[in-house]
Amino acid sequence: MSRSLKKGPFTDLNLVKKIQNTKPGEKKMVKTWSRDSVIIPAFVGYTIGVHNGKDHISVLIVENMVGHRLGEFAPTRKFVRHGGRMQREAEAAAAEVEKQATEAATKEPEPKK
Repeated sequence: MSRSLKKGPFTDLNLVKKIQNTKPGEKKMVKTWSRDSVIIPAFVGYTIGVHNGKDHISVLIVENMVGHRLGEFAPTRKFVRHGGRMQREAEAAAAEVEKQATEAATKEPEPKK
């Protein structure tokens, strides 16, 4: 359920103050635990460390992210691929075929006599 329009988007005030105290070109990451904060245009160009429950994921804010929430860019669950042994064997075979294809492409043809 979305937030009421009369209230406006939620952005943590402490996060806004931290952003205002740093310079846009700095490599310093601003850490935050506020995953529900909406990205505002003042955040563009900064790197924000969003907490995912274990550690801080660095997120470089670009224009397309404005209006989204910080938590959308720091996943909290790690995807473990499906398949098991059969999937590993199929991936290994595919990797071997790809390796052979790249070797054949990089091999120089012999000059004709």
